[in-house]
Amino acid sequence: MSTRSRRPAARVFALLAPLVLVALGGCGGGGTQVTNTGTTVVTEQGSYDWRLPAGFPVPATPADNPMSTAREELGRFLFYDTRLSGNGQQSCASCHQQDKAFTDGLATAVGSTGQAHPRNSQSIVNVAYNTTLTWANPSLSELEAQALVPIFGDSPIELGVNDLNREQILDRLRSDTRISDYPRRFTTAFSADAAPASAISWTNIIKAIAVFQRGLIGGDSRFDRFMQGRAFLSAAEERGMNLFNSEQAECFHCHTGFNFNDQVRHAATKVVETPFHNTGLYNIDGLGGFPFPNRGVYELSGKPEDMGKFRAPSLRNVAVTAPYMHDGSVGTLEEVLDFYAAGGRLITAGPHAGDGRLNPYKDGLIQRINLTEQDKADLVAFLRTLTDDDILTNPRYANPFPAAN
Repeated sequence: MSTRSRRPAARVFALLAPLVLVALGGCGGGGTQVTNTGTTVVTEQGSYDWRLPAGFPVPATPADNPMSTAREELGRFLFYDTRLSGNGQQSCASCHQQDKAFTDGLATAVGSTGQAHPRNSQSIVNVAYNTTLTWANPSLSELEAQALVPIFGDSPIELGVNDLNREQILDRLRSDTRISDYPRRFTTAFSADAAPASAISWTNIIKAIAVFQRGLIGGDSRFDRFMQGRAFLSAAEERGMNLFNSEQAECFHCHTGFNFNDQVRHAATKVVETPFHNTGLYNIDGLGGFPFPNRGVYELSGKPEDMGKFRAPSLRNVAVTAPYMHDGSVGTLEEVLDFYAAGGRLITAGPHAGDGRLNPYKDGLIQRINLTEQDKADLVAFLRTLTDDDILTNPRYANPFPAAN
């Protein structure tokens, strides 16, 4: 490792400089006070310490589901509890595993009945800052609403909860005698609400899981420590960082700011932007087509120009979230760089054959990039510095059940 102390280029500071933490505009009730470990939110449910990394703003939260330690801990149990699925075999954590930055390592997710999902499981680290929450649905912007899809959705089946088993699942939790002690935890977490404090309901289940997910905030990678003057980058990593933020590679256009993406909101956000991008991954008919059912925003809008448009994910922890793209069709970071350097993907045979480089709906930012093999190696080296080992191992986010669960 290099022992040089030279600081990053000016562009990096401009793109990634710490944000000023201002009024907690999105949080219902209570206020904030700055502590040594971050920002503490005070509500009727008690105080909650976000433990925000340096430069991270206060996340927005819905007024009817404030953050609290009791709700977060309840949400952690529910997140890892397989009893929350129809057949008792799968939990939220089945597709969002801590050691993989809350992804699953599969090309596409697999539901509790074995049915394959058409899309890749996204990381939920820093999900509190996402403007929208899925690959290609501009309307899903709150975790409480998004949770309805994996819990109750039937195409594909994920957790497999339906009208026939939903009460049975609640009974599993009501009669709990294990470490989770749900009757007590629900009472504590929702004691300030107007509803009966001890009610174990789907509404409160969803609220608690959402609070746990909002608390999954990580920003202590080696890159972050370098920016704070607490670590060094190797010569290759520093070259990769500067290339990442250069007009040559242009990665920063879609992967910018403290969370390395282009859909960000927080408590002080004034203007909400929801860009989606066609990166030229497919062109199966020569007219811009993407394979069904992965046609991006087009699936909802029906507008030709929305064909193949997907949300750009955060690059934080990207080294542990392979495979990549909305359908998991690109296996390694090296292959990702080859794809972008080519300005799209050429598939020469099979049902998806076509030249994505010529996709008429491809984002104008996706153009051929002149990258040497050394450039690619340097970029990969830099991307690997974005891994936050703490979020991958911290007991605060870990499975609270014995290994058998």
